[in-house]
Amino acid sequence: MRGFANGSHTLFETERFFGVSLFRDTLDTPIGALTLEATECGLSSIRFPNRPKRTAGKTTSNSVLALAKQELDAYFARQLTRFSVPLDWHGTAFQESVWRALVAIPYGETVSYADIAQAIGRPKSARPTGGAVGRNPLPIIVPCHRVIGSDQTLTGFTGGLNIKVALLELEGRLVG
Repeated sequence: MRGFANGSHTLFETERFFGVSLFRDTLDTPIGALTLEATECGLSSIRFPNRPKRTAGKTTSNSVLALAKQELDAYFARQLTRFSVPLDWHGTAFQESVWRALVAIPYGETVSYADIAQAIGRPKSARPTGGAVGRNPLPIIVPCHRVIGSDQTLTGFTGGLNIKVALLELEGRLVG
């Protein structure tokens, strides 16, 4: 990734976005500092504190990141249950179908990987569905923390199970 100056901002270009400018900022939250990345089209990545990514250059923001930060602050203050920030995710057709299904999970509710597989019309694909959930680039906003095992147990989570528990409890879901 390389940066270049443009007025008062440092813009970042990456091959992954085919030359589109990539903006990055951080947000302090009750679960730690989140790193947010966006293009002009939408939010493209949220990374948890345990998943930092080394990048050159300095932090800069755009209107997408400003909205994402505002909405995440409201979410953590229990004042927002549905996000409106535009998303700019990139995955396979299968992954994107899983991510769309994740967005449909209501605030404070949980579903299983099998439920997601059923929702996307691939009822025998619970295991690959789990892989797609694990590759979700936009946790919290695309709420992969709301997916649990078919036996109602907590399963792996990119941010760690402690963060998954914290997010579910924030949403009023009792975790035993």
